[in-house]
Amino acid sequence: MKKNIYALVDCNNFYVSCERVFHASIQNKPVIVLSNNDGCVIARSNEAKKLGIKMGQPVFECEELIKKHNIRVFSSNYSLYADMSARVMNVLAQFSPRVEVYSIDEAFLDLSELNIDDLTDFGHVTKARVLQLTGIPVSVGIASTKTLCKIANETVKKDTHHDGVLDLTTLSDQAMDELLSNVAIEDVWGIGYKYSLFLMNHGILHAKDLKYADEKWIRRYLTVVGERTVLELRGTACIPLETQRPAKKGIMCSKSFGRDVTRLEELEEVVATYTARAAEKLRSQDSLASCITVFVRTNAFKKDSPQYSNSFSLRIPYPTAFTPELIRYALNALKAMYKDGYNYKKAGVYLTKIVPREGIQPDLFSEFSLYNYYRQARLMHIVDAINKIYGRDTLFFAVQGITRSWKMRQSRLSARFTTQWSEILTI
Repeated sequence: MKKNIYALVDCNNFYVSCERVFHASIQNKPVIVLSNNDGCVIARSNEAKKLGIKMGQPVFECEELIKKHNIRVFSSNYSLYADMSARVMNVLAQFSPRVEVYSIDEAFLDLSELNIDDLTDFGHVTKARVLQLTGIPVSVGIASTKTLCKIANETVKKDTHHDGVLDLTTLSDQAMDELLSNVAIEDVWGIGYKYSLFLMNHGILHAKDLKYADEKWIRRYLTVVGERTVLELRGTACIPLETQRPAKKGIMCSKSFGRDVTRLEELEEVVATYTARAAEKLRSQDSLASCITVFVRTNAFKKDSPQYSNSFSLRIPYPTAFTPELIRYALNALKAMYKDGYNYKKAGVYLTKIVPREGIQPDLFSEFSLYNYYRQARLMHIVDAINKIYGRDTLFFAVQGITRSWKMRQSRLSARFTTQWSEILTI
């Protein structure tokens, strides 16, 4: 039986790296990318990190540093980042038949069944290929478990002499323990903030301490999930690759507005837009939903303004992914809880009671007939296909509004170079 071998490929400072692909002038310069509404720092180049800019720091706290060091600032360009991520993942699929896309900027590769003589060389070839075809720099951590892959990847990012690739499968037990003794317990994958405090209070400060902790004690206080982490640190693979993500049991679409919203008509635009996006996600996983929840809230940071927060749920008589139907129920939920005289800052839509599309049984005579079901499904398929080719909201519903002045602020947004013909890079 072959030993499990995994590689974790993680894009370096991914959002910043995406911007650098299309802006040659910002190579080796300090760069930051901001969150929704240009509020906080969510990505930093290494140069920006050295200047002291912290992850999650409000941008207004950085203004002096930005001016002093001429730091380039970008709004989050999610369409660009998603497309660049897909390109990276397509390249990685050339190196392994089994790839788990773990997040937008990292993926696990199963190397167990591949005949690779030198895993470090394999890592360098993978790294070079991704850079060549996408322009995105990556780090590669190789180990016998996914937890150790995470540690290898974090180590290689901090220690530049590895040149972006670290293979832990070649380390002796002593060398592995030395490496784990330098990994803080809060940095171990799967150990959250609460558990890390608990473990530190019991003298478990580093990954090595956790590796040699008593399994029964760990299982008692950290459940089977903690025991699984211990075994992974010992080299026993307990977390399998998920090459196909399980369908979500709940789908949320929620954002803060670029400005306060006061009128019901504008809130209806917001809720309709978020519902349409949630419905699109629902269809992408071949599912239907029969419950929708809408919530609204004011700006909690404006203490001098009246505060209001509420949510309302409606059960849909039959499961559906038909956007007009979902919008109708969402707007009914909004009207049921809307109160005039408040400055609303955030709203969201949450779809639940989700079932697989192939599992439904339409009624022959009711509104939920087989004819209506397939007619609605075909219409949504056409809408999704057009929007995929020509860009989101090429086709949209009138209730979503035209100008949408409430949309989140993106005052420093770069072009959508790879997804919009009108914004393609010109040289």
